[in-house]
Amino acid sequence: MSFESKVNILLVDDYPENLLALEAILESLGQNLVRATSGAEALRCLLNQDFAVILLDVQMPDMDGFETATFIRQREQSRHTPIIFLTAFSSSDNMVFKGYSLGAVDYLFKPIEPEILKYKVAAFVDLFQKTAEVKRQAVQLAAMNAELEKREEMFRSLSACSPVGIFLTDTEGICTYTNPRYQAICGVTLKESLGNNWTQKINSEDQEQISREWYSAFREGQEYKGEFRIVSQEGLERWVSVSCSPMLEQHQVTGYVGTLEDITKRKQAEEEHIKLICEQTARQEAETANRLKDEFLATLSHELRTPLTSILGWAKLLRQRKFDEKATSNALETIERNATLQAKLIEDILDVSRIMRGKLHLNLCPVNLVSVISTVVDSVQLQTEAKNIQLEYIIEPIAVEEIENTSFSSSSAFVLSSPFVVSGDINRLQQIVSNIVSNAIKFTSSGGRIEVRLSVLEENLEIQGKGEVAANSMYPTVSYVHMTFSDTGNGISPDFLPYIFERFRQADGSITRNQGGLGLGLAIVRHLVELHRGSVWAESPGLSQGATFTVKLPLLKARASENGKGLSRNQAESASRSKSGVMNEGSS
Repeated sequence: MSFESKVNILLVDDYPENLLALEAILESLGQNLVRATSGAEALRCLLNQDFAVILLDVQMPDMDGFETATFIRQREQSRHTPIIFLTAFSSSDNMVFKGYSLGAVDYLFKPIEPEILKYKVAAFVDLFQKTAEVKRQAVQLAAMNAELEKREEMFRSLSACSPVGIFLTDTEGICTYTNPRYQAICGVTLKESLGNNWTQKINSEDQEQISREWYSAFREGQEYKGEFRIVSQEGLERWVSVSCSPMLEQHQVTGYVGTLEDITKRKQAEEEHIKLICEQTARQEAETANRLKDEFLATLSHELRTPLTSILGWAKLLRQRKFDEKATSNALETIERNATLQAKLIEDILDVSRIMRGKLHLNLCPVNLVSVISTVVDSVQLQTEAKNIQLEYIIEPIAVEEIENTSFSSSSAFVLSSPFVVSGDINRLQQIVSNIVSNAIKFTSSGGRIEVRLSVLEENLEIQGKGEVAANSMYPTVSYVHMTFSDTGNGISPDFLPYIFERFRQADGSITRNQGGLGLGLAIVRHLVELHRGSVWAESPGLSQGATFTVKLPLLKARASENGKGLSRNQAESASRSKSGVMNEGSS
């Protein structure tokens, strides 16, 4: 151990030459050598300095070495300073005994052996330095202990007054300390809060999951954060928020420190806020529903009166006047057309009523969609010609292999020869197609275009939890028929698109006045499609950009025909070509 500061060594002798000799011997120690030529001078030196060792001559005038040593020992600061007596005149035992009795640590006779003196003095110098270092470290330790006590007291005060619960755990998640707030929140004593008994306070519904997450975080040395309910001994349920972080020492987890907050009031406020929002939403929805129903009733009244007025008017004219054959025919045609329109309105209302009461049922049988769409397309041909609308009906060809081994038991030859066969109610399927096509004609201006496309698509069954299936996977596929209806009409606003299939919904009330109708057709379409285990959706780039409606229905599963024979390749190819073509304005 090395020390930067020099220590003091006091040399006391009444002969200057002896002092020079002592300095020559001790100079190599590199310490601070202080001279004194008398006992009185030595005592004056002790008043201002501390010395590691004193070399004191015994024979001195006025005050000899023994008297000087006596005064040195009387002074508290120098009571334990080592004294080595030096003498050249007496070696009697009495003199030596007297020197040791005065507190001397050694007694050397002149002439002095330089090496012995140097080593003895060096030993006391080293002892003095080590003692000084020990005292310095003791002072530092005392200061550190005082600071630790201060910090500990501060921690106790903060912990006791903290508005949140504080706890400490070991590396296994076992609680080793809790503050009063923690105990108050949990409703337990200090002893009850320690260990792992706290998990028993968790609400039984959350206990297993919270405990698993808690100990999992501790095993992985990760932070834990959670909100859950606890139940006090009095049975009171509280919501708490727990946050816990690992304490690290040299990159090793030595324990965890965490906080516990009572968030019951916050949770209650959130629940009340959610309840209020739900009530407001329900009120708004009820108000919207009432408004829509009022608008619907107004529309219904208008739509029912319009054809009825025409029917009654012409019936009255026919009764009162005599018309020629042509006028009479036109009148009867007008009455028939308006009666048919009114019957359609009433049928839509009845359908909606059946849907709302769950009383709408299907008569299922194998249905060829090619013939269904053809029937509808033929029925609206006059309408499209009147509005100068181009109507295209496209049947996409499918691979022969897809239908080569497929057969259906049916008495209809056309059903047997078509791959576009579903299990459904033919009248309701025709209603679906008719409603969508009529809607497209209604909202497509003169010179516009409508396309009806029929196709078959195969889709892989999704692997649960994956969302995608790799190409060429061994998972089964399901075939669907897609009926796509595209037009170049008014389009659909992005804001209204999500509500396009809802009952009593119309994007603009003026539509009813301009175009007619109750706005029930698409709602009926959606319900009928879903009854057929299918789906329907609408797409539109925006207003004045047209719209596309797609109906997706599951293809009827293949099963053996009554005679056990499948379709031949020629029959399949003929089926893929059947009805393929384009129906333009003025053609069929």
